[in-house]
Amino acid sequence: QVQLVESGGGLVQPGGSLRLSCAASGNIFSFTTIDFMGWYRQAPGKQRELVAIISSGGATNYADSVKGRFTISRDKAKNTVDLRMNSLEPEDTAVYFCNVVVPSRTGATTGYWGQGTQVTVAS
Repeated sequence: QVQLVESGGGLVQPGGSLRLSCAASGNIFSFTTIDFMGWYRQAPGKQRELVAIISSGGATNYADSVKGRFTISRDKAKNTVDLRMNSLEPEDTAVYFCNVVVPSRTGATTGYWGQGTQVTVAS
């Protein structure tokens, strides 16, 4: 029902910057809008963790480890969410996943995941 396409990952040196983008599409958007859009990440051997999330009203929340370095933004008209990452550290190396939460006609919400994009921070 919802397709997510991520882009923008890659290899960057410590201290560098990257921008991740995620575009959501699907027939479901003919009658509903996205509640929350967010980015999660999963490093090798670790659990997936929240990086940043933004509500339909624009409220944001960040993991403590990325506060002041990462910025999440969304375009409600285009159903896109971006994650601007500055001052990247080797500890930021992970697969980053886009996530959106969408209500159905009944009001029940469903979370959808992107396929993931690799971010590697290394010199």
